[in-house]
Amino acid sequence: MTNFRKLTAVALASALLGGTSYATYEHFGKPDTISTWVSNATPFIKARLDGAASAKADAPAAGAPAAMIPADFSFASKKATAAVVHIKSTLKPERTVSQMQIPDEFRDLFGGRNPFGQQAPEGKMEKPQATGSGVIINPDGYIVTNNHVIQGAETLEVTLADKHTYKAKVIGSDPNTDIALIKIEAKNLPALSFGNSENVEVGQWVLAVGNPYNLTSTVTAGIVSAKGRSINILGENAKAPIESFIQTDAAVNPGNSGGALVDLNGNLIGINTAIASQTGSFAGYSFAVPSSIAHKVVEDISKYGSVQRGYLGVGISEVDAAKVKSFDLKVDRGVRVENFADQSAAKEAGIKIGDVITKIDNHDIAGVPQLQEAVAQHKPSDKVNVTVNRDGVEKVLSVTLKGISEPSVADRSSSAVMEQLGVELKDLTNQQKKEYGIGSGAQVTAINAGKIRQGTDMEEGFVITKIDKTPVANAREAVKMLQGKKGGVMIEGLYPGNDEVQYFAIGL
Repeated sequence: MTNFRKLTAVALASALLGGTSYATYEHFGKPDTISTWVSNATPFIKARLDGAASAKADAPAAGAPAAMIPADFSFASKKATAAVVHIKSTLKPERTVSQMQIPDEFRDLFGGRNPFGQQAPEGKMEKPQATGSGVIINPDGYIVTNNHVIQGAETLEVTLADKHTYKAKVIGSDPNTDIALIKIEAKNLPALSFGNSENVEVGQWVLAVGNPYNLTSTVTAGIVSAKGRSINILGENAKAPIESFIQTDAAVNPGNSGGALVDLNGNLIGINTAIASQTGSFAGYSFAVPSSIAHKVVEDISKYGSVQRGYLGVGISEVDAAKVKSFDLKVDRGVRVENFADQSAAKEAGIKIGDVITKIDNHDIAGVPQLQEAVAQHKPSDKVNVTVNRDGVEKVLSVTLKGISEPSVADRSSSAVMEQLGVELKDLTNQQKKEYGIGSGAQVTAINAGKIRQGTDMEEGFVITKIDKTPVANAREAVKMLQGKKGGVMIEGLYPGNDEVQYFAIGL
């Protein structure tokens, strides 16, 4: 279950411990640790145990010896560990095509025989498991975690800090930010409040709390190393990935995914998501989704069932020295508008190609991640003030954000059966039909909580060519066909690059 992705010379590993993989423990010499001592010659932040406030130490008089005072993390640790949970995901069995059995009600669709050529072995197949972390954000049992912690899960088991265990259900998830919301049936739970990640400063002390390698309630300390990091880890599973990570040097390892990043007052400022490593273990860099993004996602999911995200509708690139010289730009920070999407909100508001966006609602925009983070906090129809530099002249334009317009994608919210199945579909392009060697079909672009995830091992990218032996013309036709189905349904199709026909049986 642990995924690895390249970040220049190192691999990015989603901090999720696979149930079929086991941590290897080795004996090391005493490692270099983050010092818990700071000199009062430099102002520092110390969390009081009563949590009432933070204090700064006064600098000593010139020439006086510098006293060493410990930075106390105990208040934030106690507060955070009480609200951080352990999540165990039981995944669908790892089945090969030859192992899959066809239910009796579908056998006559294939002439009474197993279409895969072999009889599946007797006995119960072992189900792999994976573990991660989560954060209680509401006393009534709402928990925020990473999408990759719960993705593909058949069942979820949550263990609290007090060792009580509950079954959890998925309320919703957002692959674009790798954030998910789950719920357990419990009351009066300890919960963390969302802090304001926009006020977090580079160099500030933070704590990472989670369950690395199944070591529950583990706290590590570090500082914020950078903000607004884009590490290109979400692109494979997301249509419009939003990456503006908080980078820290707090130790985070497999199993920490979905855990809390808190400030010294115990406020939730991020959800730990990934590490940069050559080995899959911590090597000095960890990344968290900022609370400004996570809070918006879970709030939308709880209110609307899905994320309501507004878009400017622009293609952009980072301003650098080469662009300043090439386009004779008058500013050296921001993002340059390169093109527009269809029905672009930015274009309708008067923004032009070549404009450099420098601020959103008076917040400075240094690069693409900052722009994504600023806009991601808004929903369609929200108005934002966009400051652009156009040939050295600064202009402030009011933009009414729009949602993504995808007329070729079947809208699952408009179809009860698509909600039940938990899938999203889109039409195939002519080029795709030619590449796949088929005349028609509908491609699965997302698999959410629903019967497809629970009862099959279908993966995103699968192309549906037939439903109960009837050819599928496009996404809209597939939805229409499924809407009228009752009982057993056989879905037939293939994966791009593989000519072998695959079959998935579901019940409606």
